[in-house]
Amino acid sequence: MDHFLYKGGVLHVEDVPIPEIAASVGTPFYVYSTATLTRHVRVFDEALEGMEHLICFAMKANSNLGVLATLARLGVGMDVVSGGELRRALFVGVPGERIVFSGVGKTREEMALALSAGIRQFNVESEPELEALSETAASMGATAPIAIRVNPDVDAKTHAKIATGKSENKFGIPISRARAVYARAAALPGIEVVGIDVHIGSQLTDLAPFETAFRMVADLTRALREDGHAIRRLDLGGGLGIPYERSNRAPPLPFDYGAVIRRTVGDLGCEIEIEPGRLICGNAGLLVSQAIYVKQGEGRNFLILDAAMNDLVRPSMYDAWHDIEPVLEPAPGAARAPIDVVGPVCETGDTFARARELPAIAPGDLVAFRSAGAYGAVMASEYNSRPLAPEVLVNGDRFEVVRPRPSYEDMLGRDRIPDWILPAEEAEDAAE
Repeated sequence: MDHFLYKGGVLHVEDVPIPEIAASVGTPFYVYSTATLTRHVRVFDEALEGMEHLICFAMKANSNLGVLATLARLGVGMDVVSGGELRRALFVGVPGERIVFSGVGKTREEMALALSAGIRQFNVESEPELEALSETAASMGATAPIAIRVNPDVDAKTHAKIATGKSENKFGIPISRARAVYARAAALPGIEVVGIDVHIGSQLTDLAPFETAFRMVADLTRALREDGHAIRRLDLGGGLGIPYERSNRAPPLPFDYGAVIRRTVGDLGCEIEIEPGRLICGNAGLLVSQAIYVKQGEGRNFLILDAAMNDLVRPSMYDAWHDIEPVLEPAPGAARAPIDVVGPVCETGDTFARARELPAIAPGDLVAFRSAGAYGAVMASEYNSRPLAPEVLVNGDRFEVVRPRPSYEDMLGRDRIPDWILPAEEAEDAAE
């Protein structure tokens, strides 16, 4: 469920009409719904009710400070994968004990920062990382609580670029080596074993891979306890999918996901950590764009928008589907025709949809890309020297820009021309 509905023939975000936002900030822009973010957190809490648990939002899905602050005030923890994300979590007031640090390439500097912040745990992804973390913690006189990420070699049946639980993927250690690696961890200074971590992929629409992986984690928990390890937390990752294409069968609900957790690991007495990202923020956001031209081509027509692949890269990178809707509601029974929806970037890959059945859209009309709150703005770039789209947060009948569109002066000011290129008098001026 989301809070993007037509009211009086105009698409609204909660109680704010989208054209009002467009008139204020220009297009393209991202907009997020506080009510939808809040509801999605609550459905996960309800799914795990009665089990000790912590929801850690996978910040890589959306790291806007306004979104993070909204989630932090709901008591959500954060799953971070870089020192920058850790700083964002701390900046919005998430305490260290609610922060989990994942990722395959943590540097010693990032480890030291996380140890200083007193984070909840490190999800260790390799034996070299384990050794580096031990050395870093010992040098600081600190103890690093860890869960080791195991790779169960489970096919998540998702896009190859977002599958993480197969043996050929770069994530985690083979589950067959887990007992040996845990034994090594227990012997290292500065390391405290607290749990097990697993994450098999993103945008899963079938619960069977979760069940397979979680049962393997349950067996490993029992084996590690027999080895003397005090396993008290199970980090089960994230990955539950969202309905990008509304005409398709909806993915499983968080309630069903919670039921899988209960029957696979619910009898182990462990605190459960989950790391949803997409399901919390994906359907809480839209990308709004304006039509520039309608072009008649040879055998196909093109709707050219002012948004581009630099604003929303998922269709180009993953062949991903996003529902596209006009902001002004079409009349009942309005004719639809196939049209390619494209952006202005000088790439054939700058295509959002091919032969998409849409009602007539004229230059100047606004369109909304649904389910754009996850891996949208956070993956954007300034390719073709296009300014990043602003981000807007709505709460009821109020909205605020939570990341403004940079000016061209901002963009140009980040670059530097070496002194040896400038004429002498300009170099002197630059030096001053």
